[in-house]
Amino acid sequence: MKRSKITKTFIRLKKKDKKALIPYIMAGDPDIKTTEELILEIERSGGDIIELGVPFTDPLADGPVIQKAHYRALKNKVTLKNILDLVKRIREKTTIPLVLMTYYNPIFKHGDEDFIKDAVTSGVDGVIIPDLPFEEARDFIKTSKMNGLDTIFLLAPTSTPERISMITNASRGFIYYVSITGITGAKIEGIDQIKNSLEKIREVTDKPIAVGFGISTAVEAKKISEWADGIIIGSAIVRVIEENLGSPSIVDKVGEFVKTLSEGIKEVQSSEFEKNHNSKLLTPNS
Repeated sequence: MKRSKITKTFIRLKKKDKKALIPYIMAGDPDIKTTEELILEIERSGGDIIELGVPFTDPLADGPVIQKAHYRALKNKVTLKNILDLVKRIREKTTIPLVLMTYYNPIFKHGDEDFIKDAVTSGVDGVIIPDLPFEEARDFIKTSKMNGLDTIFLLAPTSTPERISMITNASRGFIYYVSITGITGAKIEGIDQIKNSLEKIREVTDKPIAVGFGISTAVEAKKISEWADGIIIGSAIVRVIEENLGSPSIVDKVGEFVKTLSEGIKEVQSSEFEKNHNSKLLTPNS
């Protein structure tokens, strides 16, 4: 099967002994035009893959910082269609992998098959749907695979061995490991436990693992990137946007912050953990 743009990114970074920085921003916060500028600035500042949030009225998995971003975008009447149009326009300027992080309701309203086809046509590379259980997503996974859209599922510290096996098999692009049993933006406790969890996941898969939820500083990102293939940072970046609403320097401020994160994780070289797993090469998604 043809390798996706997300998979190619992880392979390229792996060859350079680098880790992926995956920033998250809410599409339409503070407005669609600024979102376009932020995407380009994040890429220039060292982002490797970008997650674009789709605003929703009841974002249960998100903490207060990202919840407010949802509401700001909704106030601007930003819709899933607006975001797909945004991706289509931005594809004229960049090829950076773009992943939509959305609750299932907007997709259901759009129609599963229409969403998948429209997303791929627009230039979306993957999708994360935190409230769509794997058990209810088999048709969605099948259609996405046929159309070349990566389906990225979440694993948590509480995931059983059986669920780890199912989720790793279903995920394409990368596996999203949720570092805390809570909402986005919550504080990480026991960073070293993340290493143990990732080791267990790597026993059953060679696919890239990105860690998100709760990572807010360059120091935390650097530490966790010793074990993970990618670092996802959302609330900390959205907070920078919130603190600079109405400022002409909002894009520059986000770029500066992303650059500090990128410089931190890009410094990481082969650790003992990686050396223990260097026989497992990244392979095309199955």
